[in-house]
Amino acid sequence: MRPAPGDLLRVDGRASVQFAGDRAVTFRVVSVPDLPTYHGWIWLAGYVLDQRGLATAKREIYVQLAGLRPAAPATATVPRRSSSRPAQRSASTPSGVGRVSGLRR
Repeated sequence: MRPAPGDLLRVDGRASVQFAGDRAVTFRVVSVPDLPTYHGWIWLAGYVLDQRGLATAKREIYVQLAGLRPAAPATATVPRRSSSRPAQRSASTPSGVGRVSGLRR
């Protein structure tokens, strides 16, 4: 299987020794450069993703096709607003709104 832009891959020691052990990465493919390689190897351009699925580094990597595995999509956690405190609203009004000039109260 040849990766395509948008693919999410787990790149570990099976793909290249440089990603063995704790150096494994989750990689979002941006492009597949058409560069000459050895049989079974491929260049990939893309982004290394953190546990939340956010890009941390742009890289080009040289890996074995047989060692690439699809990665599970990260689930981004969105901080939730606490319901114990109501949202603060501004009491200010835009300039000139609700004002009548020249009148005394």
